[in-house]
Amino acid sequence: MKTRLILAITRATAPLTVRLARSGRIPLWAIVRHRGRRSGKEYATPIAIRPTADGFVLPLPWGEGTDWCRNLRAAGGGVVVWLGAEYEVTSPEVIDVADALPAFNAVLRPIVRLTGIKKFLRVRRLVAHGAQEAEPRIERTA
Repeated sequence: MKTRLILAITRATAPLTVRLARSGRIPLWAIVRHRGRRSGKEYATPIAIRPTADGFVLPLPWGEGTDWCRNLRAAGGGVVVWLGAEYEVTSPEVIDVADALPAFNAVLRPIVRLTGIKKFLRVRRLVAHGAQEAEPRIERTA
C-alpha cells in the first residue's frame, strides 16, 4: 500500500521533476536518458545524482529492478543531463552503500544512511579518444 502511494505521487510529480532536473538549478537532480530494452523508445527519467571523479553515482531507492536502471545496464550506458550539460555514460554497475558514500558530502551522508537506500548505480563518463572533457564541478566530500 505504502509503495503504491509513493509510486502514484512519483508519477504525478514527474513532469515538474523533469523540468526542474533539466533546468540544472538543483545539483542533486539530473535526467538520465535511456532507451527501452524492448520498445527502443527513448525515455528521460529524473534521478538523484552525485558526481565522482570519473562519472556519477545514482541512488536506486526502488532497487535495481527499475526500468531506467535495467535499460542502462542492458545498453551498457546512456546519457546523463546534469547542471545543464550532457554526459555520455558507460559501464553501469550496481554498487552498495559503502562504495557509494564517498560520492556524498558530509551533510548528505547521514541523509543517505537514513533513507535506507542499499543499492546505487555507478556510471563512468565516456571520453572520446583524443577529446578532453571538462571535469564536472565536484564538491569536497569531507
